[in-house]
Amino acid sequence: MLQESAYRVPVARLVRGHGGKTIIRRLALVAGALALTACDSNTAREIRVVGSSTVYPFTTAVAEAFVNQGGERKAPVVESIGTGGGMARFCAGVGWEYPDIANASRQIKKSEYALCQRNEVGEILEVQIGIDGVAIAEAKNGPRLRLTKRDLYLALAANPRGAPNRARMWRDVNPTLPAIPIQVMGPPSTSGTRDALVELILAPGCLAVDPQAKALKAQTSQAAFDERCKRIRDDGAYIDKGENDNLIVQGLAANPNALGVFGYSYLEENTDRIEGAPIDGVAPSNQTIASGEYPGARPLYLYVKKRHLRAVPGLADFLQLYASMWNPNGRLAGRGLIAAPDAVRAHAAQVVAQRLALNPADLH
Repeated sequence: MLQESAYRVPVARLVRGHGGKTIIRRLALVAGALALTACDSNTAREIRVVGSSTVYPFTTAVAEAFVNQGGERKAPVVESIGTGGGMARFCAGVGWEYPDIANASRQIKKSEYALCQRNEVGEILEVQIGIDGVAIAEAKNGPRLRLTKRDLYLALAANPRGAPNRARMWRDVNPTLPAIPIQVMGPPSTSGTRDALVELILAPGCLAVDPQAKALKAQTSQAAFDERCKRIRDDGAYIDKGENDNLIVQGLAANPNALGVFGYSYLEENTDRIEGAPIDGVAPSNQTIASGEYPGARPLYLYVKKRHLRAVPGLADFLQLYASMWNPNGRLAGRGLIAAPDAVRAHAAQVVAQRLALNPADLH
């Protein structure tokens, strides 16, 4: 029998609010949490993971290895619904019906962490599993575009330099580029990969060409800056292909003049069909991403509920197995994961071993 204290919420916290709805909502959270801890090892549910499509293949590889270790372990359930969608579900509560882990291709946002705390999730572990790159790719018989962050900003932003985007051809944003339509297939707004595209490529491109954007950022006018630099156009130049990155690969084969946006691991898996387009003269590769030279390099994370570690059988073992597979010569490298630097891996292993909770003050 698992210990109920693993999910117990102090009674004082239940009566802080005024009015029955607050108390009822929190009692429901506690009831759900205690339902999880009441299970014994024979009836306990499987480990549940939701989130990033980029992290999905790595977590499923660990899940396969976890089951293959034997011991009648239940197969973890891993869902690819995007980083944003995964965080929303992860932070919805604690207990039987809520996920244990969120895959993420960006760091958790302050607003998401706050949602977790409003829903009594409690302490969270942040585990960096490795590095990936936001790859801009094209078909083998594509136009061989050589792009800059400036080009991509002017092509994909909804309001470049503060005006609605009228560019239709790549030549409209840069006279050295060909006169072919701007068509970029990528993930939806719930995707961490799309967030990374905006933060790592579009926003720097905006700052490089728009002095007013620099002023807005200096004045901390975040909403105005986001509208000018970060909002992606929705008039058909950017084509939302959902969370299945394989659909983008297929789309590039069908339309050689288009570009695709996804995690580097999908590019590496399909090098017989597609190749990376350089950004600022640097092509995506294991070496350029690991060194940080490639502009789209970004960390990949797991977020884990500390309370669930004490209550879900096998969850701690699952994380330890993950840590054993993310080394440069580990099994995840064969799936396309780029190993993090030694110091980052050592810290992540320490977080797993000692169950060190994320400090919200470290969030950007």
